[in-house]
Parts: sequence; structure tokens; C-alpha cells
Amino acid sequence: MGTQVSKQVERRKAIKTEKKVLVDLHQNTGEVYPGSDYQPSDRKNWMGELNPEKLHINQIVWPGTHDSATNKIGIPLISRPFAQCQSLSIYKQLLLGTRVLDIRVQEDRRVCHGILATYSIDVVIQDVKKFLSETQSEIIILEIRTEFGHEDPPEFEKYLEEQLGEYLIHQDEHVFGKTVAELLPKRIICVWKPRKSPRPKAGSPFWHAGHLKDNWIDTDLPSTKFDSNMKHLSEQPPVTSRKFFYRVENTVTPKADNPVLCVKPVTGRIHGYARLFIAQCFAKGCGDKLQIFSTDFIEEDFVDSCVGMTHARVEGKA
Repeated sequence: MGTQVSKQVERRKAIKTEKKVLVDLHQNTGEVYPGSDYQPSDRKNWMGELNPEKLHINQIVWPGTHDSATNKIGIPLISRPFAQCQSLSIYKQLLLGTRVLDIRVQEDRRVCHGILATYSIDVVIQDVKKFLSETQSEIIILEIRTEFGHEDPPEFEKYLEEQLGEYLIHQDEHVFGKTVAELLPKRIICVWKPRKSPRPKAGSPFWHAGHLKDNWIDTDLPSTKFDSNMKHLSEQPPVTSRKFFYRVENTVTPKADNPVLCVKPVTGRIHGYARLFIAQCFAKGCGDKLQIFSTDFIEEDFVDSCVGMTHARVEGKA
């Protein structure tokens, strides 16, 4: 018992120390970067606002959400605080400016986060289609994966193509160098990551796991995650020569050996430092490598931080 208490005390000290590291970095360096003062007038249509004929796919800093479809997961006040990573529906996230969705499914096509399941993937599809019907120039990256420990839904590619076929941008490496206007009226880059089924083939309506990469570190320590994100991003090719999407996630996650296990207070340790991270990307010479930037509990300022940098790239200022 004493050993466990001692370990908990040390963990709390480590968290306090790491939180101070980010506070000090922010105070000493600030969060100014090319485009940091830009704010879209219409987040629902921010790609259209940046001019689809000028905006190239590899110029976009894509605002994304982590565990996107968890707004209604679990039982309120009981299991939900331990699994919920977003409070908004998929439709409301898209209205806010989110353009990358991270959806995990189990065998029965229900969305899940670990052992907890929520609504059917049909709800996600309906929200996506509703948003697309109300906009003209917004491109979405829709990542769907079979959650760890679960089986692939049967005939899932067939289902997705039936539901989204008219919107799907087929797998093609030339897409990275094209403008948004050149892809329209197609609107969705759908990355399907099954656990056991064959991965999508070249030319398929779906993109495979090699087209959306990240270097996930499972930690609740904010400075550790911040530094890991920067290290792995710095090792990537610039967006102009990359033939895959690379994601950085501005999140930390609860760990079983710490007394705080609810998602929101844990991820809150790093949540407010998105702009600091972008500023540090430029300070460390890898501003040309940031591409997908995701978060828990997305809000307006996070979207604006990404859109502002995208605007700077379009204007040749970043």
C-alpha cells in the first residue's frame, strides 16, 4: 500500500513539473507564427473562403478531432467521463471547421472507444452527408478504423461505397499536389483501416493506413507528449514532397496508475497549447511539415489556429 501511495505522489509531482514546463515555454516564446492573427469569417466554409482554385491539398493544415464520435458514448456521469473525447456531434464539429474525423468501429458497425460502444456508423455518415449537402468546397478526411480488440465489420467497404460513393476521392498520390477545385465535386478522402481484412488497393475509392500516419505516444504527461510530437514531426518530409498525410495529436490520455482518470481534466493539461506548438514548429524549422493537427474537445480557437497557418501558406508567407 505504501509503495502504491509513494508512486502516486511521484506521478503527481511529474505532472506538476511537466505542466510548468509548458507554462514557462509559453511565457518565454509566445504563440505568434505566420497566420496566427488570421480568423476565418465563416468556419463552416473556410476552405471555400481561402479560394479552392489556389488552395492545394498539401498546403492545408487540417483541424482534426481525436475519437471523433464519442459525444454520446457510455452512461452520463458514470462511464462517459472516462471515454468521451468530444462533446459535439460530427455535424457540429464539421460546422465548427473540423476537417479530419477519427472514427473507430466494431463488428456490428457501431462506433466504439475501447470496450464502450455508442451509436451506429450510420449516424456519422448522415452527419457527414448533411454537412456536404450544405457546402460546396469543403474537403473532409474521414478515417475509419476497426478498434483494437474488435473484428472488422463484414463487407464494410461495400457499405461505405454505397453510402458515400458519389463523394469519394479515389486513392491517387497525385491528389496531394492538386487544388481543392481540381478535386471537386468529390469531397471525401476516406481512409479505411481494417484489422484483418485486406487493405484498400491502388485506385480504390478508399485510402489505406499508409496514407495516414502518426506516432502515437500513450501518456498523460503534457510536456512529454509535446516534445514527442515535435520530435516525430521534425523527422517527416515537408508537406510538398510527402505522399501521405501525417497527424500530430494535441492530446494526452488518462493512465491507470494516476488517480485522475477522466479524459477532460487529463487532456486539459495540453489542450491550451496548440498555438504554442505551431509557433514552436516554426522556431525549430519544421513549420513546413505540419499537416493534420488533432485535438480532444475541439473549439473555435483550435480551428482558427490551423486555418490561419493554411492561409499563410496560400499567401506564400509560410
